[in-house]
Amino acid sequence: MNADERRFEVLRAIVADYVSNQEPVGSKALVERHNLGVSSATVRNDMAVLEEDGYITQPHTSAGRVPTDKGYRLFVDRISEVKPLSPAERRAIHSFLEGAVDLDDVLRRSVRLLAQLTRQVAVIQYPTLTRSTVRHLEVVQLTPARLMLVLITDAGRVDQRMVDLGDVIDEEGTAQIRALLNTAMCGRRLADASARVAELPTQVPAELRNAVLRVSTVLVETLVEHPEERLLLGGTANLTRNVADFPGSLRQVLEALEEQVVVLRLLAAVSDPGTVTVRIGNENEAEDLRSTSVVSIGYGGKGTLLGGMGVVGPTRMDYPGAMAAVHAVANYVGDILTGR
Repeated sequence: MNADERRFEVLRAIVADYVSNQEPVGSKALVERHNLGVSSATVRNDMAVLEEDGYITQPHTSAGRVPTDKGYRLFVDRISEVKPLSPAERRAIHSFLEGAVDLDDVLRRSVRLLAQLTRQVAVIQYPTLTRSTVRHLEVVQLTPARLMLVLITDAGRVDQRMVDLGDVIDEEGTAQIRALLNTAMCGRRLADASARVAELPTQVPAELRNAVLRVSTVLVETLVEHPEERLLLGGTANLTRNVADFPGSLRQVLEALEEQVVVLRLLAAVSDPGTVTVRIGNENEAEDLRSTSVVSIGYGGKGTLLGGMGVVGPTRMDYPGAMAAVHAVANYVGDILTGR
């Protein structure tokens, strides 16, 4: 083992001890607790080099050392692949999420599960409409002059809208409108479906034009991206268990997490399902979250990104465990929502 590899082993041991004990780590404890195969004098020298290079630092009140953001970053970058969860953990996730009845329930359960598995704050973004396609549009005649539209997307999202036609229409007219709309929309991305629906009133028989105009106006409003992107947060109380990790900044962290925009920006970095992204301390754009680390991932199916999810916690985090949990839950949610 060359000197660089040996120093990395020392750093890894410091990270492991500090994450589990919350106490700065001294060379004597490292030699006692870890089979590093070298003398305590060598470990002291290695720690001095790691400190000089900015990977560990000494809190002023203690003889031990703690990892810096740079130290955690090196540690995370050297985790070559996400360790799989145990079969028992995977079965537990599967059975918990399988019981979900609809999209809202899937996401609520996922957030609760992630918070429990990682003991951090979990966050999940509702599937964004822009990336969805229309699976089906049901048109139900409630009265001769009133229709209910039920739009179902491939992400399992269901939107219901009422349309007052201002005029009466028979069942045959309703069936024609249903067929026209489904031909124009099914299987298309929402933006494309919206453009086609907007053109429909000019392409239908005169007697249906008024009804189609009213229906298409309501649908276009529904299909255009909802500005209030929705998020679910779970396990916020987990942060308060680790007050010592946020000297003087816990309140700012909690307030930042309440700002949907801030959290959405955290998740905006996710690109494709399956790749875990870790942002440590100062790598976070939002100033109030510089004392935290964010482990995030996209969820969806092959080639379809539906949204992002992840956990937020102190930089003193079990990174391998958090990465494994986020990866596993995202996989299951993607499978459930894309019907695999």
